[in-house]
Amino acid sequence: MFRRGLIGYLPANIIQGLVGLLTIVVFTRLLTPEQYGGYALALSVMMLVHTTLFTWIEAAMARFQARAVERGDTADHLATLLRAFAVLAVIFPVLSGIAVWLTPISPALKLAIGAGLVSILFRSLLRIIQEHRRADGEVMAASGLDMALTAGGFAIGVLAITLGAGAAGPMIGLAAIAMLCLAFTLPRELRMARGGRFEPARLKDYASYGLPVSLSLILALVISTTDRFLLAAFLDEGAVGVYHAGYSLANRTLDVMFIWLGMAGGPAMVAALERGGRPALEATAREQSSLMVLLTLPAAVGLGLVAHPLAEVMIGGPLVEGAAQVTPWVAFGAFFAGVTTYYLHQAFTLGRKTHLLFAAMILPAAVNLGLNLVLIPRFGIAGAMWSTAVSYALGAGMSWLLGRHAMPLPLPTAVLWRSGLACLVMVLVVTRIPAVGGLLELLLKAGVGAAVYGAVAVLLDAGGLRTHAGVVLRGLRARTAS
Repeated sequence: MFRRGLIGYLPANIIQGLVGLLTIVVFTRLLTPEQYGGYALALSVMMLVHTTLFTWIEAAMARFQARAVERGDTADHLATLLRAFAVLAVIFPVLSGIAVWLTPISPALKLAIGAGLVSILFRSLLRIIQEHRRADGEVMAASGLDMALTAGGFAIGVLAITLGAGAAGPMIGLAAIAMLCLAFTLPRELRMARGGRFEPARLKDYASYGLPVSLSLILALVISTTDRFLLAAFLDEGAVGVYHAGYSLANRTLDVMFIWLGMAGGPAMVAALERGGRPALEATAREQSSLMVLLTLPAAVGLGLVAHPLAEVMIGGPLVEGAAQVTPWVAFGAFFAGVTTYYLHQAFTLGRKTHLLFAAMILPAAVNLGLNLVLIPRFGIAGAMWSTAVSYALGAGMSWLLGRHAMPLPLPTAVLWRSGLACLVMVLVVTRIPAVGGLLELLLKAGVGAAVYGAVAVLLDAGGLRTHAGVVLRGLRARTAS
């Protein structure tokens, strides 16, 4: 299931990667630094509110759908979750409207935040449907939804900006495309839930599992978003724009890879545990974690090596220098964040000990807040990027330690040190290349770095690369001979 998911979700993640890069290229040029900072703040508010109110329902769908199928009570499962969503969907608009109206911020920022809050209802319902499809192994359907949301949201967002929406433009795009996708996907979901019973006991079980997941994700968002709010408070929205540009350059590049692996790996590990027990889970987890390290560790190191030419190519003029300084530190933190979210945290959800997941994020979130409060007033943007890197590394360590008490997952230590050694050789070679600037330097350093890393990784047989390559070559020779 894991390998099938990797292949099936690959087109969606290629689209996500391309659109993620286009978002940086286009938005940093269409929006002023202040407007781009306002967009970053609105996006942060949207993520925090979404996670606080609705993510627990999405998590319950992802974790319990396979069990509902095994037991033959899918309709009751769907009816219970959709009823819970409906109740929150009635209360949420009233509370959010009052909150935006009373908050003492500029009208432009109110519009951006308001549009982001409106998008939450449609996007969350669509996320529930997506998690249902993924849990059922409907890879093409889930992948198609991802591609439509990504590309459509970007296109509508660009149109809204050109029509004068400013920082609210991207938020309008997110809301509009989610509404359109729901028109095609929601009727089927309602038909499948027809005849199902709302079961309070089942909902209580789902909430006891999902709410700690939401709380832990809120703490993770504290790490990833608090710096924006504090930069706005201590400096201005322009500083937020500079920081968010560099942050997005690193985080989105790595996040696409982690999301791809997580979309395939999460459902595969749940299915392996439910159907094959602990041995099947360990085999699937080892395969997933090894591939994750092999792909994402060199990507994170490579981003640090090409930060300046990449910023020159991707980001609008006023933001380039500041963003180039932020990118290497955020890439360091983003590697630990991705491993934590898409692998280490699976231990808590698989073991259904999500209260430990919440506990694992308390210390990193507190450290992040404390460091930002101390470092941003003194060092500005640099203080924010240092705080991010330290907090994510600490979060990975805490999640690994506590995850051993939930559902111990194997760590690919052999792959990690071999991949790390290959990255070290890559750094030694790439840093010898002169800084000529722009696209030429980016292509030269990226190409040489990838070639060096790949050659050393194969030489060291990291993750069995040499072994797998031998199998493939023997297969090709056999076909040629026949």
